[in-house]
Amino acid sequence: MDSATGDGGVPSSIASPIPSGENSVWADVTHLLKSACEDLREGELIHGENFDLFAAMSTLEIMDPKMDSGIVTKYYSIDEAIENGAAPVPLSFDRTVDIQCVIDVMDHLLACEATWHKGQSLAQTVFSCIYLLRPDLTSSHPLLHSYCRVIRATCKAAISTVSNARTHEEEDYFILSHGLPLHGDGDDKCLSILNAVEETVSRQLRACKSHSLKKRVPEDIEPLQTIPELEEGYCKAVLCRLRFRKHFYHLLTTMRRPQGRGLELAKKHVSSCLSELELMQKSAAFLRCEENGITKEDTPIETTASGCHPIGFDATLNSRICTSTPPRSIKTLSWVKATQYFKKLLEDLDIVCSNSLDQSLDEVLRFVVQFQKAQPDLVARSHLQVLLVEDGKLYGRDSMFQVISRAAALPQIPPNHEIQKHEYIVQLGQLIINLLKILCTNAAWQRRKLGKVLQDWRVIYMQLEMAFQKDIGQIAGIFTDQNLCKKVADHILMWVEEQTYWIAFRFLVLGFELELYSPAEYCMVYWYMYVVLIAQAEKAHLRMSAIHDTAKRKGKKKRDSLKDAVKDHQIHPAVLFLQCKICIAEGLAVMIAALRTEHMNLQIQSPFNREQERFMQHFDLLQKASIPDRVSYVSFKECTAYANISTLPMYNYFKDAQKLAKELKGNFSNDSDRMSELRKLEQVAEHNSVALNLISRLGNLDSSLKVSLEFNHHPYFATVVVKRS
Repeated sequence: MDSATGDGGVPSSIASPIPSGENSVWADVTHLLKSACEDLREGELIHGENFDLFAAMSTLEIMDPKMDSGIVTKYYSIDEAIENGAAPVPLSFDRTVDIQCVIDVMDHLLACEATWHKGQSLAQTVFSCIYLLRPDLTSSHPLLHSYCRVIRATCKAAISTVSNARTHEEEDYFILSHGLPLHGDGDDKCLSILNAVEETVSRQLRACKSHSLKKRVPEDIEPLQTIPELEEGYCKAVLCRLRFRKHFYHLLTTMRRPQGRGLELAKKHVSSCLSELELMQKSAAFLRCEENGITKEDTPIETTASGCHPIGFDATLNSRICTSTPPRSIKTLSWVKATQYFKKLLEDLDIVCSNSLDQSLDEVLRFVVQFQKAQPDLVARSHLQVLLVEDGKLYGRDSMFQVISRAAALPQIPPNHEIQKHEYIVQLGQLIINLLKILCTNAAWQRRKLGKVLQDWRVIYMQLEMAFQKDIGQIAGIFTDQNLCKKVADHILMWVEEQTYWIAFRFLVLGFELELYSPAEYCMVYWYMYVVLIAQAEKAHLRMSAIHDTAKRKGKKKRDSLKDAVKDHQIHPAVLFLQCKICIAEGLAVMIAALRTEHMNLQIQSPFNREQERFMQHFDLLQKASIPDRVSYVSFKECTAYANISTLPMYNYFKDAQKLAKELKGNFSNDSDRMSELRKLEQVAEHNSVALNLISRLGNLDSSLKVSLEFNHHPYFATVVVKRS
């Protein structure tokens, strides 16, 4: 143990090659540790005046490789590692071996980068490469030097995006640089250096092909290595790796251009990256071939395409030289999994780039929710968030008041009207920004934050309502036309309330994605979804009716009044879409309640807490925000207490849902997402309608009948499966 104070020399029993500082003194504390072990029972902690449980969680467990960084350290400094030949330049005096080793470094760095993206420390992944820690080390090796430069620049670009999106809190280690050389001198010119190297290798590849065609090869072109038969294979393997790096760096930078101006170009870089990634995967067969002159090791490593161990890496080195580096041991992703990760990342970024910048807020919210179904990782979600919210504006172009005006279909308001600066309108705009950011987080963070933000939406609704009701001052005093004030108030309030229920429904369905509900709790979950959807549909219908009434009064003649009276009774397709979900949610709640009444439980109730306690655990945040009003565990029990199998056919809500789904397909023929959702809802309704009839006919007669719920047609609306045991 290293002590900063004290007298005496270093005991011979613990003498070691560990270098001590001038002010360090070594002392043997073995007897103290033995004494402490004898006095402490299992589970006990030493509690000092300034050492509490929180501090104990941050301590190191001595001799544990995951906690004690000193026990697994091979080198104690970068200089020592270099002096011991851990990172030679060139990597081998045999040029064929050298180029193979450089490719292995490239591949291992790709695996390290994917591991970093997945949440591990930058210091223990990408910057476990000694060549990156010493940028000047590779200056005499143009190929390795250019690759290391673009890797550092790429890491810097990724950190910048994630940091600006503020989604890094999901993965605490992502943006921590630990004082590593992310900003190498000349890295801003990494592409020009990379292009020069790429052009050189391209000329070498053309020379190979010319030689195979018996054409004359220019004398100034030097091959990558010494075996002519392997030159073309190595040139192709190097080129696809260099080009992937170039296009990936271009992709990250062009996506950050203001107001989405770089999205079209970014899509082209995505396509190029995918092409080069495919060539990289194909090159593995050549690199693993025994005939390429490289001696294979008995135990191949997974992090390179060739299976050879890369030169110039030490994952424990930064644990010693960077005080903030976590000492935990990590497992680097395999090269195959790394290429799969980058393929998925590129596909996700392509979806982001394909997003229209002229969408309404409702379309934006649906796009983000649909995007999250693909389970994108941190980097892709960060790019989406940065694109959506720039300088407090949607896509960096539309102010939040413009977004609210379009979403709530406000009457025409003069430009620069004072209402835009009103305190509560500004707060509402900030809530929209926060909502977009929340929807870009991972599912667990998203659900937790949505539950908390619901109260903010309820509060802003009440504040706006009180402000609109005042005769003088506040918002009403801003308008000279009181009729315009009333229209604005009605539209905003109805939209805010509708949006609040949309958030509540999103909160509930995320519980299915996170597998938070047990089958015994599905009855209460579907009942709560039903009451939330009812409230959302009512507010949506009122808002759309108000919009229709406003439009109807403009330019209408008296002789058209009879036609309008007929049209006024039509319900908007978006409301009918919600009605379809309402029918399925209500049908499932009633059916499960009936099965419970008849003691055909889907799962034994938990012995650890009562149903009311589980109700509050799942819906406490909704209850605190009074969403919906006057909804409680008592009302849930009252609604489901009298459900039984004999009356199920009288309330076959699934037939209504099936009919609505079929009728709505014509209204959403141009909306692929809605059409896909309608097909899923129709399948659920159809299967559940059949199951309901079967249960009602045989439930009391056949004791061998077993009922279960499966999510094979829809992610959160279950399909009832009836089987004989």
